[in-house]
Amino acid sequence: MATLPVERQRDDDELLSPEFMAKLEQLEILSRRIFIGRMKGERRSKKKGESVEFADYRNYVVGDDLRFLDWNIYARLERLLLKLFMEEEDLNVTILMDMSRSMDWGNPHKGLYVKHVAAALAYIGLVNYDRVSLYGYSDTLAWEMRGVRGRRLVAQVVKFLEDMPFEGTSDLTEVARRFAVRYRGKGVVVLLSDFLDKSGYEDGIRYLLSCDLDLYAIQVLSPDEIDPALAGDLKLKDIEDEDLAEVTISAPLLKKYKQKLQAFCAELKEHCTRRGITYLFTNTRVPFDTLVMSYLRQRGLLR
Repeated sequence: MATLPVERQRDDDELLSPEFMAKLEQLEILSRRIFIGRMKGERRSKKKGESVEFADYRNYVVGDDLRFLDWNIYARLERLLLKLFMEEEDLNVTILMDMSRSMDWGNPHKGLYVKHVAAALAYIGLVNYDRVSLYGYSDTLAWEMRGVRGRRLVAQVVKFLEDMPFEGTSDLTEVARRFAVRYRGKGVVVLLSDFLDKSGYEDGIRYLLSCDLDLYAIQVLSPDEIDPALAGDLKLKDIEDEDLAEVTISAPLLKKYKQKLQAFCAELKEHCTRRGITYLFTNTRVPFDTLVMSYLRQRGLLR
């Protein structure tokens, strides 16, 4: 399992500091596809249109609008070329956050880490006048803020994230099924979770892909899960469903646990990659601002 470099975690719990917001002002959320919203925003993409900013040419095909032919080029080269322009479009940005009890864990805390990342992405979307939606889920879409736009709503979004509790058991399959039924349009969806779901992740991902989305999956684990400091005879309780297991922790057992965790994360990565989903693994020791400013830019979500 490939991990990101470990750096010192920020100590404050403030979701968006003024210093961090100043850095985020320079970024925008990207999509690998072209999406058209109902309102004009500040997003720009190559598309035939009547904007004043010229972009490129392409060959004319039957059915194209004759108004966009470049007759000057035809007169010189006897080739029918269609003008392409830069047209302003808005982008739908959706953030799906696992808020089940398994996220209420770890040092540094997994759930708080996810809220930091969600706040940063939402802020970038809002200042670029994208249409931002946030959902917190466990076994249902319990918390939602849909279709907000503009910088003036930043404080409202931060308050929404701060107030979101960690409760219930994770059921990505049911949540994704309900999301797919309700979701309309196209856009970018960022899924933030530990993916430690007893029902599995395969069906949930399949439902999300049915929406024709540009999907990013960010798996967040704590150092305690990656390298647990346990020994001796213990009674372990599942934080979500409170199942109990009595185990004797030994070096061979810990080694087997780490191998299984690495295999699980590698399988998740392969499952996502084969389906065109951008996957990123991180642990909560990686500062969330480093994840946003560096790694999400490297993976193409931000520019």
